[in-house]
Amino acid sequence: MSTQNPFGQVLVALVTPFTADGEVDWPGVEKHIDDVINAGADGIVVTGTTGETSTLTDQEKLKLVEVGKSVSAGRAKIITGGGSNETAHAIQLAQQSEKAGADGNMIVTPYYNKPTQAGILTHFRMVADATDLPVILYDIPGRTGVPIKYETILRLAKHPNILAVKDAKGDFSEVSRVLNQTDLMYFSGDDANILAHLAIGASGLIGVTANIAAKPYRTIVDAVNAGDLHTATDAHKKLEPLVRAVMTHVPGTVAAKYILHGLGRIGSPRVRLPLVGPEEWEAAQIEDEIDLVRDIPGVDFSNFRPDRNAAAGGALPRIAGTTR
Repeated sequence: MSTQNPFGQVLVALVTPFTADGEVDWPGVEKHIDDVINAGADGIVVTGTTGETSTLTDQEKLKLVEVGKSVSAGRAKIITGGGSNETAHAIQLAQQSEKAGADGNMIVTPYYNKPTQAGILTHFRMVADATDLPVILYDIPGRTGVPIKYETILRLAKHPNILAVKDAKGDFSEVSRVLNQTDLMYFSGDDANILAHLAIGASGLIGVTANIAAKPYRTIVDAVNAGDLHTATDAHKKLEPLVRAVMTHVPGTVAAKYILHGLGRIGSPRVRLPLVGPEEWEAAQIEDEIDLVRDIPGVDFSNFRPDRNAAAGGALPRIAGTTR
């Protein structure tokens, strides 16, 4: 990690462990953060998509930052990852997260509203202006309905706090173009494309599957840093069935929690509504992919005991996430 990169290179899009009734399992959060850092993560994105930001309360989001800072104790950067589709709320959350100790702010494109590029530009600039935190722009049109267009990225790159993009568009030619035209760092936001992103100059990854297996991502990044494509490709190939298990059948959070619970690493696979656990046929598909996993360092699937009953349905928490 160069001194110019304040985020780390192997970033985990952290799941938020819940109890069976859908409350945050705080001891489980502490254990899981410690686990992924010990496995090689040097950055943790709390309260992102995978952390179920949409159904967390602001108090829970801020406590996740505080707990992350406490557990990491300087071993990994803690990035707050939610943002909001209301600019005033995104500013408020950014300022509160900075006070809570966040090392960076990942801001997602406003979703549902479908603003114009001028609106997107203004939103990002105002949130970036609101704190001294380094910013990662999160470009994921599949979830937000709108991309951050190339011209907008170039204009945002001039902001002193905006240092990086998390790319979930998968437009590699645009990534190369932006890397050529700006000093922005890129983070791969698509688990299947991580090695490809790194190969064209990305600085790192923000991964869902890294919740389960951070170690091979550390291997990939270190190998790319050393110019050792053979080692990186070997680790990438071994990860492929696990990435498919996590990312293709149900939302990544749902699959990651199902697998982590089956490995005994979190206490419950529960997610909050409208997310629900995998249905029988979806669970079977996930388990079929897991059967193809071989020789991933740090993960032993011989002890994999998935619990479809524990994962069934979704929790309805006592306090709505948007209540503030």
